[in-house]
Order: sequence, then C-alpha cells, then structure tokens
Amino acid sequence: MSKEKNENKFQQIPIWVHIILIAIIVGVLAFSGFKLWRWNQGTAKTEGVTGESYEIEVLDQIFLLSEDKKAGHEEDGTETILFLGNDSLTYDTSETGVTSQVQSKLAGSNCINAGFPASTVALKNAEYTDDYALDAFSFYNVAKCIYDEDFDQLIEKSTLFEDSRYDKSAETLRDLDFNTVDTLVIFYNAQDYLNLRVGMNPDNDSDPVTFSGALNAGIKLIQEKYPFIRIVCMSFPMCYAYDSSGQLVSGDRYDFGNGKLTTYLQFMIDVSGATGVSFVDNYYGTIDEDNSSTWLLDNVHVNADCNAYMADHFVRVIYPDYGN
Repeated sequence: MSKEKNENKFQQIPIWVHIILIAIIVGVLAFSGFKLWRWNQGTAKTEGVTGESYEIEVLDQIFLLSEDKKAGHEEDGTETILFLGNDSLTYDTSETGVTSQVQSKLAGSNCINAGFPASTVALKNAEYTDDYALDAFSFYNVAKCIYDEDFDQLIEKSTLFEDSRYDKSAETLRDLDFNTVDTLVIFYNAQDYLNLRVGMNPDNDSDPVTFSGALNAGIKLIQEKYPFIRIVCMSFPMCYAYDSSGQLVSGDRYDFGNGKLTTYLQFMIDVSGATGVSFVDNYYGTIDEDNSSTWLLDNVHVNADCNAYMADHFVRVIYPDYGN
C-alpha cells in the first residue's frame, strides 16, 4: 500500500517541474561547454581597474596564450611589439607618440609602428578600386597581406599618396620577420564610426565591409598564420562628431545610422572575447567631456599627455611583470 502511495505522489508532480529540471540540466551542460571552449582560447582575467572617476570601471580583458600556441616560437631575448593602426599611431611618430612611449617604458623592447594614416578597420568597398585607395590599408587587407606574406599591394598603393608614412609602414611590414614578433597590437581611432562603416552583418560575422566582421576576419587570419603571436586590441578613446544639425556632440551621444561610438566599442569587446585576444579599454576612464579640452588636440586626435596615459595603461595590464 505504501508503495502505491509513493507512486501516486510521483505521478502527481506537475509536468512543469520536470521541464524546469531538464532546463537546468541543459543549462549547466551548455555553460560547462562554453567554459571549456573559452579555456581553449587561452587564460583570461578581467582587470577590475578603476579610472580617475570611481564610478567608471575600465573594461580591460586580458588573455594569456596557452603553452601549445607558443610551441615552436623561438625566444630571441627581445620583446618585439608590432603596432597596426591609423592616426592613433601615425599622428605623432615622435618620442611622445604611443609606440615610442610604450618602448620607453619597456626597457630593451622593440616597438614597431606600422600605422597607415586615415585608414579604417573595415573596407569601404567590397571590391578594391583606386578611387578609394585607402581600402588597401584597412586592417582587414593588412592582415590578409600578413597571412599571404605578400606586401606588394601595400607597396604599390602607397605610391598613390604623398604622405611618406604609407611607404614607410608598407616597407616595414615587408621587411619584418614575423617569427620575431611576440605581440601584435591593433589600435585604431574612431575613423570607422566617423566614416560610417557598417557595424556588423548578422548573417556574416566575417564580412570585411563591417567593423566587427573585418576585425574578426583579420584577427583569425593572423592567428592561423602565426598562432604564437599574442594579439591585443586597444580601443579608441572618446571623440566628438557633428550631428545632423551641425552641432558638435560626443560620439557616445550620436548615431550616424550604424550605432553610437560605444556600439563600435562593444563590437571590439565582443570580437576580442570570441577570438581569445586581449582587450585594453582606452574609452572608459580616459577621455570624457569634462577633461577632453586637456587631452584632445581637435575632435579626434589626442595629445602627448593622453598618449603617455594610454601607453602606461597598456604596459600596466599587458606587461605587469616586465623586467621582473
């Protein structure tokens, strides 16, 4: 009789209870699978760094390369850091620029500036034409040249520009032995936002005419070719833009149609996490509307003090134990 009562009690358990239990089990398995995948990307640690304002949390996310990805890479005793980007690197190539500032803080390092002025992460046109030669120097195309070990296009198209920095960076990449590169830094300012590049394509996460797609595709090309190179995405700082009425507004307040500046920031965070590369946040805790007059030279370009701050931030989170 007791057995029958127990069976009746079991049968009286509502069906929704069983559904919830099954959902919990599936959720646990899915979460475990995600954690395993993330672990395979490398070791991540989120830096809970606080900016000048204690209300701002900097969104650094640091990944360490797993030992199997380092296999085959011969240490030469010099930390070689290659910087790819645009005006964030080329507007100031003196000792007060970001690249030089980083090198001065990392004794014995070799920091290489391979930036192309006014370039963007994404392509403007799916098919290249000389009518918009800057596409040749987009991050996606530069990454493809690195993957193909063929820099002829960069050398050829640099002749279309009077600015010698195109020639210099193209030749630097052509002559560089990538087997000596330890870290590759992707550092572009807000040109993709200001030049109305599409943010993302929901049907193609590697679409090179979108900011997130070009970043994703370019990173994967470099990872496939040189798995031992640690990749770091440095975000752009805040900038100003003109709205539809001609008023100067903060980039985090105005949407040109593809999202606000913070939308592009989130795309970079998402791509960095998905590809297992480090993300250094120069947006929060750096320039804001209150201090922009002391750190911006114009609406976009930063001054030497801001370069020094960003270089110090980069060294602090990427090389915390350098020299020890």
